[in-house]
Amino acid sequence: MLNNTEQRPIILASTSPRRKELIASLHLAFEVIPSHADEHTTSDWTPEQTVQELAMRKALAVYRGLEGNRQEAIIVGSDTVVVLDNEILGKPVDAADAERMLSRLQGREHRVFTGVACIDAGTGHSVVHYRQTNVTMKELSEAKIRAYVQTGEPSDKAGSYAIQGIGASLIDHIEGCYFNVVGLPLSLLSDMLEGFGVYVLPGQ
Repeated sequence: MLNNTEQRPIILASTSPRRKELIASLHLAFEVIPSHADEHTTSDWTPEQTVQELAMRKALAVYRGLEGNRQEAIIVGSDTVVVLDNEILGKPVDAADAERMLSRLQGREHRVFTGVACIDAGTGHSVVHYRQTNVTMKELSEAKIRAYVQTGEPSDKAGSYAIQGIGASLIDHIEGCYFNVVGLPLSLLSDMLEGFGVYVLPGQ
């Protein structure tokens, strides 16, 4: 990771190692502060509303707990959900639940939504947006689903798969941003950061 001292620092309000790796790939100075925001939602929320609300909650939780000289920082929160038949599929509670989810997803198209929120720690100004990617999974046998679940990879993943891992072998194709499925749409984030004076590339 490059330490670009000419840019405003970024605080990633997340414990996700995947989001940390993705934001590091932009070569911007950042630190991670875990967010312990309430992630309770109501069933009448749309996927778009859900990811934007939770992304903002995560960023706000870190913003409200900031100490020291961090007024120049931009706080980034993010949340991702998998949606099938208008139902949000969260993280599996156990291996059997993961198998049930994958049995529903196999051979079909589902949608992945990720919300991204940015807060200026100095002014409190905030923006929030989302991206959607359509993902089509291959037709999978029960044996293949069971073998994938036994790798342990699905245990902490929304929808019970990781497109950036072994789960890539389950995917037929996607329409939209790949990084959105991983958990942080970098193109969207870079556009949002420009509004706060942070540029991934010079000459803006």
